[in-house]
Amino acid sequence: MRRPRRWWGRKSTPAKVETYTRWSFHFFGLCEVLSLGVSTFEKVGGRLAAGLTLLVVAHASVCMLVASRSLDWTRGRRAQPVRLVWTLGVLTALIAVGAIALAERGPGGAGVDTAAGGIFGGVLCFGAGNITLGVRDRRRVIAVVAGFAFGAGIVSFPLGLPSAAVLGVACLVLVGGGFLAFTSVFSVWLLNAVYELDEARETRARLAVAEERLRFGRDLHDVIGRNLAVVALKSELAVQLSRRGRPEAVEQMIEVQRIAQESQREVRDVVRGYREADLEVELAGARGVLGAAGIACEVRDGTSGLPAEVRSALGWVVREATTNVLRHGDAEKCSVVVRVSKGRVVLTVENDGAARPAGQGAGSARAAGAGAASDGSGLAGLRERLSAVDGTLEAGHADGGVFRLTAEVPLPAARAVLEAAS
Repeated sequence: MRRPRRWWGRKSTPAKVETYTRWSFHFFGLCEVLSLGVSTFEKVGGRLAAGLTLLVVAHASVCMLVASRSLDWTRGRRAQPVRLVWTLGVLTALIAVGAIALAERGPGGAGVDTAAGGIFGGVLCFGAGNITLGVRDRRRVIAVVAGFAFGAGIVSFPLGLPSAAVLGVACLVLVGGGFLAFTSVFSVWLLNAVYELDEARETRARLAVAEERLRFGRDLHDVIGRNLAVVALKSELAVQLSRRGRPEAVEQMIEVQRIAQESQREVRDVVRGYREADLEVELAGARGVLGAAGIACEVRDGTSGLPAEVRSALGWVVREATTNVLRHGDAEKCSVVVRVSKGRVVLTVENDGAARPAGQGAGSARAAGAGAASDGSGLAGLRERLSAVDGTLEAGHADGGVFRLTAEVPLPAARAVLEAAS
């Protein structure tokens, strides 16, 4: 059971929807075989039933192939299966005409007529529903269903049926084929909508990153743009004064040096503010980013008035954990809990949808020891930041397919007691 579960868990949400859609159409083919082919054994003899079943199996197999190729064409993975669609249409017409011939000139009996009539109407309905997968225009979809219904009525005339019965057969094919066609078109539309939503979520995340880069660029421009212009102007003035032998050139260069040092300090301040992480800001950012990505995020912050160094260290943990949730796995919900327990601040981040590495059971690797090679550079960097405040980090899979990351940082008072005891 673990292998299918891991295989399904590694798929993204659009891939899961596509797999479900693909196998739903294959299930339609199985329903055609069971309802039209296998049921004939109860109505006619063994050889004739076997022959009719083989025809139905062949038709259902082509329908499954058309559905699979049409879905690939819809996703842009292959060319439109025009020849295969025409092949299905011709095969459907031949089987329908063969069923009419069997009812007209085959062995008599109510069972034969019933089996032939069922195959006649069934293959037309299933054929029309699958052919519409290979066309994109709505008018062509309506034309396919209407054409099959009209053809069913025309072909029914040689049987000598009354007009009401011919109209009933045409309406039956129209309703059955229309229902399957609507199901097919709606399934393809839903699949495309899921893929488009997933692409929109990724685009929103990239736009958020680009907006942050633009903000940082604007801050740098505002800080050093004016100072650089002043430096250039005063340097030019100092050159002119130096060529004339004026002593004021030295004063201008001293001013240039002062402005350059001030600009360097301001740039450090901008970069320091950009690189620092605050717990409250990161918690709000995690809720917004995960929510924009379609992940239900629950944040419970039960702390206030924490020291700046503790907030900064835990803020980096929240930032890295949020990045991992977005980049790895296929999470649907995530919870972030911050609490104070026994003189320590405990931050817990849990999310579902994380793929478990092969051969790894439930459990976690403690940050107090050397980090495992599979932890990656992100968790290793967090361990370094937490070690500066005597913090620890645990990360690993828990029961129920949940990935849990726990960071603990002692408060300054508790840390002082620990240092005194050591």
